[in-house]
Amino acid sequence: MIVFLGVSVMAGALAAGLAIPLAGLGGFVTEKAAVTVQSLPQDLKTEPLAVRSKLVAADGTWIATLYEQNRVPVKLDQISPIMRRAIVAIEDSRYYEHGALDAQGTLRALIRNQTVGSVQQGGSSITQQYVKMSLIEKARTAEERLAATEVSYQRKLAELRYAIAVEKEFSKDEILEKYLNLANFGDGAWGVQAAAQHYFKTTAAKLTLPQAALLAGLVKNPTGYDPTNNLKRAKDRRDLVLRRMRELSLITTKQAADAIKTPVIDRTKMQKVPNGCANSRYPFYCEYVVSKLLDNPALGKTPKERDHYLKTGGLTVQTSIDPRIQAAAQASINEHSRFTDTASAAITVVEPGTGLVKAMVQSKPYGAGRNHTYYNHNVEKSYAGGYGGFQNGSTMKAFVLAAAIQKGLPLNYRINSPQQIDLSGKKFRTCTGWTRDPDYRPQNSTRGGNLTMIDAARYSTNTYFLQLSQRTGLCAPATIAAKLGMYNAQAIAPLDQVVSFTLGVGYVTPLMLSNAYATFAARGKYCRPTVVTAVQDKSRKPIKTPGIGCKQALAPEVADGVNRVLSAVMEPGGTGGRLNFGNWDLAGKTGTIQDNRAVWYAGYTPNLAAAAVVADANLPYTNLMYGHTLDGQDISDPTGSGTAGPLWQTAMRNALKGMPLRRFVPPTTKITRGDVKNLPPVSGLSPEDAANSLRQAGFEVTVADKRVRSSEATGTVAYTDPRTNEGAPQGSLITLYLSRGSN
Repeated sequence: MIVFLGVSVMAGALAAGLAIPLAGLGGFVTEKAAVTVQSLPQDLKTEPLAVRSKLVAADGTWIATLYEQNRVPVKLDQISPIMRRAIVAIEDSRYYEHGALDAQGTLRALIRNQTVGSVQQGGSSITQQYVKMSLIEKARTAEERLAATEVSYQRKLAELRYAIAVEKEFSKDEILEKYLNLANFGDGAWGVQAAAQHYFKTTAAKLTLPQAALLAGLVKNPTGYDPTNNLKRAKDRRDLVLRRMRELSLITTKQAADAIKTPVIDRTKMQKVPNGCANSRYPFYCEYVVSKLLDNPALGKTPKERDHYLKTGGLTVQTSIDPRIQAAAQASINEHSRFTDTASAAITVVEPGTGLVKAMVQSKPYGAGRNHTYYNHNVEKSYAGGYGGFQNGSTMKAFVLAAAIQKGLPLNYRINSPQQIDLSGKKFRTCTGWTRDPDYRPQNSTRGGNLTMIDAARYSTNTYFLQLSQRTGLCAPATIAAKLGMYNAQAIAPLDQVVSFTLGVGYVTPLMLSNAYATFAARGKYCRPTVVTAVQDKSRKPIKTPGIGCKQALAPEVADGVNRVLSAVMEPGGTGGRLNFGNWDLAGKTGTIQDNRAVWYAGYTPNLAAAAVVADANLPYTNLMYGHTLDGQDISDPTGSGTAGPLWQTAMRNALKGMPLRRFVPPTTKITRGDVKNLPPVSGLSPEDAANSLRQAGFEVTVADKRVRSSEATGTVAYTDPRTNEGAPQGSLITLYLSRGSN
């Protein structure tokens, strides 16, 4: 036996006896062993330690932890000396005395295994164990994992070859540090620091003797000795470690006895690290952040690689969310809705000039239970959790306003806006031609009349804005909306240029709408919605991230004009007049879609912009007026101001507390009065002559269907809209009203 072992050691085949009975050695020829050894690489290529990552809010507070293995690496001097002695005592007591292979331990294991005829004892050194754990960690397929754990001479020889290389490259202390950070300590704890936090709510540096002994005992069988699985087995194993430490004179008899009397764990002090967005502080927001991270090529070539790196790279992800503003928005949801309501409410708050998403809340909680959902009602459908928005009604009027002001129309631009108009077959210019609706007779739900742009916005007069969009064409407002980040959030496609564009088109989200309105607040500076502001790796080195991205999408003076017009909405008599508060400069717009399937309020100050929606989030969508509840009460009259407005108001009022009072920039005289040119006088001319005169002056012309009473000859032009003395921006649509005589 002794001679054989001596030869085996010299041949490098002894390692095979560590885990295989001696009887199996006879069939393993020296030549095969030599080939196996020579084919192995000289150095062990290890994977970076899988380290948990975390998402934090703008103020650095915790949002979520993401990991495949719950691990927090520490240096050896951050691990208590008693822990280091405990693991060496039970796993490799001669660790600091031998090289990569412990001949005595190997011989002891070999004799024990041969005596009983099966694998009963391993003789692997800590270095060899580290090699094995590293190979298992590196395995990506079932075959690789099997190769890393199979009971064979080849594997043991490979481990020995790698162990020799490791011992040449690293000191004993360095190997021990790697080992303690890599090891599985059971119940989801990887590495000694995470284990100390999990089982004892402490750090590796502060581990006591009985705590260290328990953790040292876990490494051999993390599941079998897990105290949460079998307390008795865990105690027996811990006490074995303590007795071994006493045998080696690492602790006194009294220390061992006192430690053995100590309870294994106090379950009330155990600390489970929540994993994933489902266990996050803000689960919906967290999932949206992760979706954006998975789009970042700096984290990997494919989404799968990025997901792996995100959960193993020890990243710190700084997000945009402001816990104070988030709490304000959540308080509004809590005040004005209940999760048991049949209607759903959602609010997003964005910072103008940065695009930073400061809050994202909804009334339906995260989960699979009744009245819960996994859908985020604030965001687009381009990722798995995105609901894809709702039709947004008259909040689209803001973009027609912007197009009209950009075209040079004055803020006092008047259009006769009766309660109902007939637009059947009327042509509206698009970016690619013309469109029309063969049967379209829209009407107002509010006041009509001969209104200015400011009046029409104040009352949300449909017939005014439809006629205004006929004058601007549909291409201009659609282009502005697109520049401000508006698109169909379900189809992920441009908004349709249809006749009813100004009354709502496609499906948009609270995030999208609040950010678009934030552009007006920022005087035309559009910033893409941003939820990730910075990413650092485990070494605190920055990783490239898209971050804040802004551009001037609208002339500042045009945005100033929009702000002035939408401020009128929140003045007394306006549809948002009841939502005004404090001394803030406020602007906003209501939105109610056809059949009351969704109601909106979007508004802003120079500090913050927010959009609130209340909707039926079930398919098919139904009228909120019938059978739907909000805050436990039947919704009897769903409106943007009365239903969604209070959600917006409460959220914004509380979110703005403590912020500096900032003002909108007043519009210039040119914006207020418009960039107009004189109209040639055409009263009394035939329609053909009048049209030619106006077209030569640079205007477009249409003729009103209904003739008007006038002193001008029948069939000639009675007057124009706009009137001759008002003028109009070049290229504007001029309507000719023909006389029916004075009778």
